[in-house]
Amino acid sequence: MKGKVIRMVQPIHIKPYTLKELAILYGVDSRTFKTWLEPFKKDIGQKIGRYYMIAQVKVIFEKLDLPCYADAA
Repeated sequence: MKGKVIRMVQPIHIKPYTLKELAILYGVDSRTFKTWLEPFKKDIGQKIGRYYMIAQVKVIFEKLDLPCYADAA
């Protein structure tokens, strides 16, 4: 079919992620993703080194919803 886009559904892994890795999951630039996180900064908490810990990643997924190609299971 012409013009039809099919996107594969992949499960998302809950693990520590860097800002850049999360931005890639959501399909946006790191700077854009950082501005998306700004309103939830207090809920997310401060990164440990370069990584958001698993609990922080769960909060990010709750606040921003799962990335568009992630399986909700």
